[in-house]
Amino acid sequence: MNKEPITVTGLKKIKDELEELKNKKRPEIVAAIAEARSHGDLKENAEYHAAKEQQAQLEGRVIAINDLIARANVIDVTKIDYDDKVIFGSTVTLKDLESGKNIKYRLVGQDEANISKNLIYFKSPIGKGLIGKSSDDMVVVNTPAGERNFEILKIEYI
Repeated sequence: MNKEPITVTGLKKIKDELEELKNKKRPEIVAAIAEARSHGDLKENAEYHAAKEQQAQLEGRVIAINDLIARANVIDVTKIDYDDKVIFGSTVTLKDLESGKNIKYRLVGQDEANISKNLIYFKSPIGKGLIGKSSDDMVVVNTPAGERNFEILKIEYI
């Protein structure tokens, strides 16, 4: 069983999602299936089939979350001293040398990654390029969109 790194915040988020699925969504779907069954012939009952499909998706997600929790290697960066190095869970402020804009990313696990929230997977091209680097380092990253150049301005462990 491969351990999957996850931040403290990420673990809390997936545990909250699991609780929501088990205690709110699952009973709602069970009720929808019971309601659809009461309408008679199940072969031609679209509501029943839709509810059963929702149930299958929900149960699949519950299994996936339970698996992730079982494999979780929770990393709390606030309790680690890494001498100004980029590590899993750290927040990095970069200067994009092409555009001149500053960007802030947090390196997280796969299930936490969300580029719209600047949460990037630590094994993504940018994540791999940043791991182990220090403040003021220049970083060249090969992304699917081409080569990008950054300067590390600040590293935080929050």
